[in-house]
Amino acid sequence: MKVAAVQASPILPMDRDATVDKACSLVAEAGRHGAKLIVLPETFVPMYANWSIDLSNPGEWAQNLLVLTRNSIEIPGPQVERLCAAARDANATVCIGVNEYVRRYEGMPSNTLLFTHADGTILGRHRKVTPSNRERCFWARGDGTSLRVYDTAAGRIGGLICYEHIQPMNKYMLLSQGEQIHCSCWPGWPNFPNGRDNRPVIDVLTRAYALESQCFVVLSAMYIDPADGERAGLGNASWSFFGGSAIIGPEGDYIAGPVYDKETIVYGEVDFDRIVLRKAIADSSGKDNRWDIMRIESNARPWVPFSGPFGEQLLSDMDVRGQGPDRAAPTAGELEGRIDALSAELRLLRQTIERAGDTRNADSP
Repeated sequence: MKVAAVQASPILPMDRDATVDKACSLVAEAGRHGAKLIVLPETFVPMYANWSIDLSNPGEWAQNLLVLTRNSIEIPGPQVERLCAAARDANATVCIGVNEYVRRYEGMPSNTLLFTHADGTILGRHRKVTPSNRERCFWARGDGTSLRVYDTAAGRIGGLICYEHIQPMNKYMLLSQGEQIHCSCWPGWPNFPNGRDNRPVIDVLTRAYALESQCFVVLSAMYIDPADGERAGLGNASWSFFGGSAIIGPEGDYIAGPVYDKETIVYGEVDFDRIVLRKAIADSSGKDNRWDIMRIESNARPWVPFSGPFGEQLLSDMDVRGQGPDRAAPTAGELEGRIDALSAELRLLRQTIERAGDTRNADSP
């Protein structure tokens, strides 16, 4: 199966609709080349917020944030409909990074990955759990609802954003769900004036993810021509976004790329038999794991400021559960699986209580 990592620049200065048009064109191109999974960079629409907070001119920063917010997209919404149509026309599953606008909370845009089915419906979304460093000035934190793997025509896919790949628990959440292809989305990252090169960071983190998870990785990073960035008119900013997009195999090997310093689409073939062969040596999500000793406690409840019936109504109004307006109700099999999981949890809790009781009895005079 062919997969594609898009390496491109958004339209600058910020232009949501023009950038969505470009994204749809890139999806169409990758589809014509036979790609069944197409991945685009972090916050491709409308752009990655890479300007500074200039304390000598705070109004400039606030104005830039206003423009970013007004060029962000709602999920679902008209721009998403166009992206879904592009996925349908290309007959491909698509993952694209966007700035997501939540109408009820004007000051809380999210750094989001939008996943769409090959049939043109919304598959889900992942909001960056913890924005990195200064990103907290722009984006809200995500919650535990979207750290999940989706069953698609292109296999079981999940995704993380940039420095989420440095957090072991984020990675564990996805690999433990049997992820086959991981969408690794980056802004392309600027280098630092002191000469520090960021390229090895992306290389190490993404190849390590493939090796740790025994899965394929489609790495999509943004490329921006520095001259275009300078014309964006966003004040003190850095625009050496060098790319580095690639396709990586489950042994941490490069199938295609990495490619730097130009717009391109990187293609690669994935063979799921390679996952089985790799798991014969190391199987992090199966026989080599010890869930009876170490497990993650996950809070998969959406973030809202209220509990109880009003909070549930707010969740419904905002449609923040991650599946779009046409999400399906749980199947009987899914409900049975949840019951089995709860039963197993109850058994463990009873065993813990019994052991605690035995210890107290043994200590009694």
